[in-house]
This record gives sequence, structure tokens and C-alpha cells, in this order.
Amino acid sequence: MQTKSKQGNGAFTTGLVMDERYIDHDIGLGHPESPERLLAIRRQLEISGLDKAVQRIEPTVDPEPYLRTVHPDNHIRRIQWQAPDESICRLAVAGVLSAVDAVCTGVVANAFCAVRPPGHHAADDGESGFCFYNNIALAARYAQREHKLTRVLIVDWDYHHGDGTEWAFYADPNVLFFSTHALHAFPGTGSANKVGSGKGKGFNINVPLPPGADDSDIVKAFTDQLVPAAQSFAPELILISAGFDSRKADYLGDFAISDAGFAELTRLVMSLADLSAQSRVVSVLEGGYNTGGLALAVEAHIKALLGR
Repeated sequence: MQTKSKQGNGAFTTGLVMDERYIDHDIGLGHPESPERLLAIRRQLEISGLDKAVQRIEPTVDPEPYLRTVHPDNHIRRIQWQAPDESICRLAVAGVLSAVDAVCTGVVANAFCAVRPPGHHAADDGESGFCFYNNIALAARYAQREHKLTRVLIVDWDYHHGDGTEWAFYADPNVLFFSTHALHAFPGTGSANKVGSGKGKGFNINVPLPPGADDSDIVKAFTDQLVPAAQSFAPELILISAGFDSRKADYLGDFAISDAGFAELTRLVMSLADLSAQSRVVSVLEGGYNTGGLALAVEAHIKALLGR
């Protein structure tokens, strides 16, 4: 299926959040979650010409009123103490919330957020797995609160399980969380028998993949488990935790997903968004630590968002 990012004026438009200040986030020399990740993405988008094909979205939403929709006060206090640059952690949230606004108001059809730091491990007790605030979880709550959406689907294809996102919505029937990941890797969560609790039972879907999982493995997981669940759930917005450490040759993963594989996953998610979500998709950068491979995977992802 060829799905395109169509705006009301006939243009095919994908938004991009990529602020220079995200490059300033620096955990320390030699750390895998480095500024070079975004520098590599920026270079590749310039080389490919995609920087001119997308519409830039500025991170203008004030995140302060929304942080507590996911995180308790003690978590916020710990981040203020732990983060070398807590204002940039908030700026990452601002970028993702601004992308939700742009997509939900039709300024763009979909969006990719090249933000740092990542967020899907962040929960209620300070920094975890390079993550400070849970950008994707905050985006879901923001869409529900500010855009009056009820059902949000979060798709997480990072190599590492999004334990913070699972924590945020484990008992919530209005957020369907679907994750493919390596069970043996950090943080060691994501068992298939973790399906949610209370009213949220059945709305948490974990699909651990084996070492060396490739395109066919992950596409099968999406086709067999995500597609029927999403069709039944009928989301009004789809958010992607786009972790590219599941790509082949990543330094912190042992999967073998190709750039073409990420494009196929993107098109599959877009086809689901076409059914019930008015094509609304917001994708948020998570992992990906082989910077050259990360940049190529992001290029393939954005091309697919553009319908190319």
C-alpha cells in the first residue's frame, strides 16, 4: 500500500522537529547517546534533500503544565538534580507536544521528532536508560487533554523495551501499547505475559523477538499482532517510539532490521492510521547508536512518511 502525507491543499507534507539546542545535550565523552546522533541525521537529510521536503516544527509548547500528567513530583525533582541540562530535557518534550499540535490541527499530515534525550524508559524514579522525561507518554496524554482524543496507539520498535511507557499506561484501556524488543537486553522487561491490568488488561502487547531478528521477524509481529489489535482498538492518533538501535550493526543491539524494513514498518503504521486516525502519526526518536546507520534508517523512515 502506498500511503502519502496529504494535506488539505494537496501537498504531501511531513513535519520535522529538529532544534539545534538538542545537540547541546551532552552526558559525557564517549557516551553512546551523543550529540553526533543528531549531527549525523542532519547531514543525511541535507545530502538526501529531505531537509527541503519537510516542514519544520518549532518546539514552542510549554511542557510545564503537562509533566505531571505522567511523572510524579519526586521524578521531576530527581531529573532537575540529575540532568546536566534539564531545560533541554524539557525542550525535547516541547518538541513532541508541538508536533502533536501540528498533526492534530492539520498543519502537517504526520511528523518526525529528532529530539534528544530519548524518553521511553522514563517513569517515576529519575533517569533510566538515557531517558529523563517520557516524551511519547506525555504526547499521548497531551493529545487526550488538549485535542480531546480518546484512543491513542503507541508503537515501539526500539531494540529495548519501553518499560516507562508500559508503566504509564498499564491499567489504561485508552492507550494501546505495542512493543517489539529484545527480552534479554536492558531493562529486562517486556515479557509477552505482561498484558495490562484492571481495565487496561489486553491493551499492553509485548512481542519479544529473538537475537538476530530481521525484517521478516518484525514485519510478521506487526502483521500478526499489531494489525488486528489496532483495527479493533481504532486509534484516533498513532505515536511511534522510533528506536533505530534495532537496525543491523547497531552498537547496543543484535537485531538485523534493514532500512527497507523500517520503511515497511512505517508504511504499515500509516495504513493503520488511515483507517481510524485521519492519517495522524507522530514519530519520536528513541535509540540508535551507530550514527551512520541511524542516519540512513531515519532517511528511510522520513521518505516513507512522505509517501516516497
